[in-house]
Amino acid sequence: MAQPVRIAVVGAGLIGRAHIKRVLEEPEASLAAIVDPAQAARDHAARIGVPWFPGLEAMLREARPDGVVLATPNRLHVSGALATIGKGLPTLLEKPVAETVDDAMKIVAAAEQARVPVLIGHHHRSSLIMRRAKEIIASGALGRVTVANALCWYLKPADYFDVAWRREKGGGVVLINLVHVIDDLRILCGDIAGVQAIESNAARGFPVEDTAAILLRFESGALGTLSVSDSAAAPWSWELTSGENKAYPQTDQSCYLIAGTEGSLAVPRLDLWRYGDAKSWWAPIDCERRVVPEQDPLAAQMRHFCEVVRGTVGPVLGVREGTRTLATTLAVKEAAATGAMVRVAAI
Repeated sequence: MAQPVRIAVVGAGLIGRAHIKRVLEEPEASLAAIVDPAQAARDHAARIGVPWFPGLEAMLREARPDGVVLATPNRLHVSGALATIGKGLPTLLEKPVAETVDDAMKIVAAAEQARVPVLIGHHHRSSLIMRRAKEIIASGALGRVTVANALCWYLKPADYFDVAWRREKGGGVVLINLVHVIDDLRILCGDIAGVQAIESNAARGFPVEDTAAILLRFESGALGTLSVSDSAAAPWSWELTSGENKAYPQTDQSCYLIAGTEGSLAVPRLDLWRYGDAKSWWAPIDCERRVVPEQDPLAAQMRHFCEVVRGTVGPVLGVREGTRTLATTLAVKEAAATGAMVRVAAI
């Protein structure tokens, strides 16, 4: 059996701790180091008996990992990724790729020139639910997809906004949360060609939005609606419906509806609705539920990253594709600001 790959985790905040946990639990991996200047990160490294470094460069010199997870604040993604790519190290880069498309393209150029794999941490790409939903749609069970509806509604507690940047430019529910839903819709329905959007901050009155409504035109010709709000007391979001993150209480609802000329699918419940011989709104429509085993997608993502580090597979979502998701999300902000239909630039 091959030796476990040595993974260093840079950034020991909420998502960084989640990655550290999965490295420790994954038989194919070992934790090479934790990198974070905070005393809490140093204490955590001491408790679990792994090297700690205050900065990335020192870790790269001394720890010599096989791969690196970058779970740092967004503003540090470019410098961190360029450093790990420069050392030839496969990298798991948390989403979004960067704060702007231009910055993200710097990572794309470096990774492609050096031929270093960069996996973008949209962990729903490793979700069995999403994979099964994609298989159902790809099988033709829905016919030609014509319309999609996505809900991302939840209520963030007041103390969530004690962190100042969440109330200010660069925060807001679109840039913090919408990127997940955009990537999910790209998995299910393909690339998004253009968007229109409106935003509101009426619920809290902060300088950034708490609610947004979006119209989508997919490259296939299908249309979609998407609404996101962190001021909605509601059960319809991926976090609450999928049951994949046990920190959230699970509801028995779905948050994405995809329909076509032959049937429709509710996700994550995987309810497949289809007519019998008579395809008409006058005829009965039947439901069949598909079931997948329960799985932790972050653990599956870490297992996949180990394979990427070994060079046995390519990233399920590489940096160029991850940049396409970022560009689509930023197009929503532009559309809300201008009131115009914004075409998503080719990446």
